[in-house]
Amino acid sequence: MPEAVIVSYTRSPIGRAAKGSLKEMRSDDLATQVIAAALAKVPELDPREVGDLILGCGLPGGEQGFNMARAVAVRLGYDNLPGTTVTRYCSSSLQSTRMAFHAIKAGEGSAYISGGVEAVSRYVKGSSDHLPDTQNPAFDVAQARSTARQASNEAWTDPRESGLMPDVYISMGETAENVACLTGVGREEQDRWAVRSQNRAEEAISRGHFRKEITPITLPDGSTVAQDDCPRPGTTLEAVSALKPVFREKGSVTAGNSCPLNDGAAALVIMSDVRARELGLQPLARIISTGVTALSPEIMGLGPVEATRQALGHAGLTMSDVDLIEINEAFAVQVLASARVLQIDEDKLNVSGGAIALGHPFGMTGARITGSLVNNLQAHDKEIGLETMCVGGGQGMAMLIERLA
Repeated sequence: MPEAVIVSYTRSPIGRAAKGSLKEMRSDDLATQVIAAALAKVPELDPREVGDLILGCGLPGGEQGFNMARAVAVRLGYDNLPGTTVTRYCSSSLQSTRMAFHAIKAGEGSAYISGGVEAVSRYVKGSSDHLPDTQNPAFDVAQARSTARQASNEAWTDPRESGLMPDVYISMGETAENVACLTGVGREEQDRWAVRSQNRAEEAISRGHFRKEITPITLPDGSTVAQDDCPRPGTTLEAVSALKPVFREKGSVTAGNSCPLNDGAAALVIMSDVRARELGLQPLARIISTGVTALSPEIMGLGPVEATRQALGHAGLTMSDVDLIEINEAFAVQVLASARVLQIDEDKLNVSGGAIALGHPFGMTGARITGSLVNNLQAHDKEIGLETMCVGGGQGMAMLIERLA
């Protein structure tokens, strides 16, 4: 059975939504530049061999609609390249990688592009909100209960225990507050993790760590951008601790211990190990296994727990076999809570900072983290890496990789 290997990766800088460096970039234009750069890193591969362009997007509507992946393929000049746009919200481009992995393992093709993109700046006004006329009314009671709990600062209890439906439309910040109530991860712990993320990203930037990940993006006005917008040099615990809770008056989740809203794109070229050898390529990493699981939408932040256990089980590995771990930092509380349940050594976790500092363009993040994990494994001379994340709507995804170069 062929193995699926990563032979190329790259990403755009990550822009701050609405006011950052990529705010004028269409998603399809951004993805086109990044995928072209990923292909350029493997000139030995004839793009006509690529079996599919699989593009993750968290909210594929508006400019991100009309099967954006196929539009990107045509813009690249490859009329014979199929394209499909997939969504699993926060893990959309981890899903696209999973699809490429499965296709190669099944022997259906030897080369795929896995990409991800999100341009929150370009959303049609209101499209990122859960508007009353877009929600299934079956969840009206569940949402009313969530709203009442928010107003009263009531601790979260599983609605299924009372025969009630959970709120699938609950805001992500509310899920973070629920996880804090359920697990007891407090404000100070969350703030300290947020400062750690910023400080580690600052240190990584100072030594040029992210340069090998980033492809400079040419903007519509002809200028270029090559650095992430969001990291805040010199972040202190005092500054983060001064911020007010955003979602509940007596809550613990703030703008400082959460990820920002962002724009960005990332891409991987994934091949069979057989074809990579035939082309004389040195793969960067092998995909070992993946996992996807679900839980109550109201505590989606704990999604990494069972997804990680599933991926480890498929691989016949334990957490002690894993050298470095990346948990997407949607919120500090869910990283800390998931890591403690999984008994993760924090010295192995998000060693160059995470989404609190770098940002979280929903559709991009899965592929971005894969590239960052490869980069960190190389920088620290480690072998086995785990990528995992929570997913809006109450899911978790995970992937294990082995560094080969």
